[in-house]
Amino acid sequence: MRAVYEGAVGPYCYLESARKLELEGLAMTDQSDVAAKRIVVGVDGSAQSIAALRWAARIASATGCGIDAVIAWEYPAAYGWVMAPEGWPLEDDSAATLQRTLDQAFGQHRPADLLAVCRHGSARTLLLEASKGAEMLVVGSRGHGGFAGLLLGSVSAACAEHAHCPVLVVHRESSPNSEESGS
Repeated sequence: MRAVYEGAVGPYCYLESARKLELEGLAMTDQSDVAAKRIVVGVDGSAQSIAALRWAARIASATGCGIDAVIAWEYPAAYGWVMAPEGWPLEDDSAATLQRTLDQAFGQHRPADLLAVCRHGSARTLLLEASKGAEMLVVGSRGHGGFAGLLLGSVSAACAEHAHCPVLVVHRESSPNSEESGS
């Protein structure tokens, strides 16, 4: 598994740049480890995002796609002009949440072409941007946000409406062959 962390230098940034160049037809070298067909998954550490990762893995296995597991981080809006607490590693916390969620979803059996991506910005903006050129975007119906009674969260609603590719909104963990799905 590879990882991309915003602001990182070295091979992680190179791999992401190489994939962008390959997708644009500008790659000058053979990047055989970089798959052109990708499924993007929104991750926030919730049970819904674990289910989304598992669904993406099933679909990726059937279609030969790689998986980009994307987590977004930003300073809470309540900060306004106030300084964040010194030493609060939001990016590190988000990267750890991403790794923990991947562990919960896959254990030791992570998909071979899985890319873990941790970026600064709003989840909806980053996922919509990542959906450009993707085969599919997979998100959980609800994350950790505000109103538990809603059937669809604001990020999943924005993705369903504005994504540049087909969107799968996962409501709960179930497999296509489970009793819950009516099979």
